[in-house]
Amino acid sequence: MVKMEKFERRRRGMKKAVCVLAVLAFFVVPAMAQEILEKAELNAKGPAASTPIEKKTFDVYTDKFNTKNHYIPSGWMGDYGDIKMDDGCLTNPQSGKTCIKIIYTAQAAQGAGWMGIYWQNPANNWGTLMGGYDLTGYKKLVFWARGEKGGEVIAEFKVGGITGAYPDSDSTSIGPITLTPEWKEYDIDLSRLDLSYISGGFVFTAAVRDNPEGFVIYLDNIKYEQ
Repeated sequence: MVKMEKFERRRRGMKKAVCVLAVLAFFVVPAMAQEILEKAELNAKGPAASTPIEKKTFDVYTDKFNTKNHYIPSGWMGDYGDIKMDDGCLTNPQSGKTCIKIIYTAQAAQGAGWMGIYWQNPANNWGTLMGGYDLTGYKKLVFWARGEKGGEVIAEFKVGGITGAYPDSDSTSIGPITLTPEWKEYDIDLSRLDLSYISGGFVFTAAVRDNPEGFVIYLDNIKYEQ
């Protein structure tokens, strides 16, 4: 008798399971089929039929510790002993939380009479190491700059120009530029350049003769744009 009751309970349980499976098959399977059809239709239309492609940028600097930053300001040149830099300056950034503050004392510590900083990849790469990025397709480099007082003269702002065993594929520059105390946007035209290998992503130089008292300048939002 006990065995018959157990058998009957098992039979009823199996019957319920079959009913549940039947319901799932009736509702879930068609929904899955519909989803597969919708995905196939979307793929057939191509990416242009989905979300528009946003404007792409390749950042050199946005904020300190930003994971999207590329290149490192490691290439201090000329009178490098006259340079102090704070890439996490909180004083009036153009946007975001920080900007780059650069102090130049113009004391000619190395006797060069000029200074400069290269943003490199990898750090301290003067063309002796494999590195750099393929920036093909980017049309310009844009950046914001200002002087603490105004009148600060930058001899040039530049992209590329590193030589050596692994040289940059091209280079171009703008300047001289006299900064104002207000933030101003500048851009370097890259439309005709070979950007297939750029390890010197950004550089600027300044001379004692143009800034005999030295200067304090600020940079922010340095990036390549398409």
